[in-house]
Amino acid sequence: MNPTRANINGAILMVLAMLGFAIEDMIIKLVAGQLPTWQIVSTLGVGGAVVFATMILWQGQPLFSRRWLTPAIYLRSLGELIGTVGFITALALTPISSASAILQATPLAVTLGAALFLREPVGWRRWSAIWVGFFGVLLVIRPGFDGFNALSLFAVMGVIGLSLRDLMTRIAPPEISSLQLSFLGFVMLIPSGGVLSLFSLRDFVALTPVLGVQMITMIVLGTLSYYAIVQAMRMGDVSYVTPFRYTRLIFALIIGVLVFDETLDGLMLLGSGIIVASGIFTVWRERKLALATSVPDL
Repeated sequence: MNPTRANINGAILMVLAMLGFAIEDMIIKLVAGQLPTWQIVSTLGVGGAVVFATMILWQGQPLFSRRWLTPAIYLRSLGELIGTVGFITALALTPISSASAILQATPLAVTLGAALFLREPVGWRRWSAIWVGFFGVLLVIRPGFDGFNALSLFAVMGVIGLSLRDLMTRIAPPEISSLQLSFLGFVMLIPSGGVLSLFSLRDFVALTPVLGVQMITMIVLGTLSYYAIVQAMRMGDVSYVTPFRYTRLIFALIIGVLVFDETLDGLMLLGSGIIVASGIFTVWRERKLALATSVPDL
C-alpha cells in the first residue's frame, strides 16, 4: 500500500477507535448512576476476557503459561486494575469532559516513568513538555480554587494506573502477544471487582434489558476500538497516527455538552489544549530522535 494512503487509513482507524472509546465512556457514565462501580468493573472483566480469549484461541495461542508469572505481569495487572477503577469512578462522579482531559496526560506520565524507572534517555525538551502538560492537568483540576473538585483525583488515579500498565507492557516477556496481555488484564478485573464489593455500600443490581444492552454495547465497542488501535498502529507511521488519539477528547467534550449538559469554561479548555499540545510534541520528538539514531554514520 502507498505510504501516504496507509497513513490516512491508519489515521481514520485511530479516529474511529477514539470515537468508540468516547461512546464507551458515555455508556459507563450513564450506567454508573444505576450500577455500583465494582459491578461495572467485574462485568467489563468478564466480557473483555471472553472476547479476547476467543480471539486468542482462534489464532491458536495459549490462554495461560507459567512463564507469564513475572513481576512485570503482576505490576501490569495491578496498573490495569488501578487505572480502570480510577477512570470508571471519575466518569461516574465527575464531568466526562474533565475526566477525559486528565486522561490525556497518560502518555506524558509514561514518558516520565520510562525516564525515572526504566532509565530511558529523555532530553530537556521532552522534560519541559512533561511539566507543561502536567501544568495543564492542574488547570483542569484547579486545586486550591473554587472550582476544585477532589473527586477529579480519581482521574489522576486512572492516569497513574494506566501509565504503570503501559510501562510494564514495555518490559513484559516478548513471547506474550498483545492479545494475551489484554486477556490477562481483563481477567484481573473479575476478582478485583469482587474485592471492591466488600468495601462498597451498594449491592448487586440485576440487569434490566436496557442495562444489559448497554453493557454489551460497552464491551463490544471497547473491544472493537482496541482492535482498531492495533491495526492503525501497524498500518501507518507511528508519528503520523498517534496524535489522532487526542480526538477522543474532542468527542468527549461534544458528548459532555450534548448528552450531559456540561459547561466548558476557559481554564478547562486551556488546560486541555496544553495537555494535548504537550503530548503531541512528545510523540513528535520521540519519533524524531528514533529516526536520528536509526540513520547510520556515513
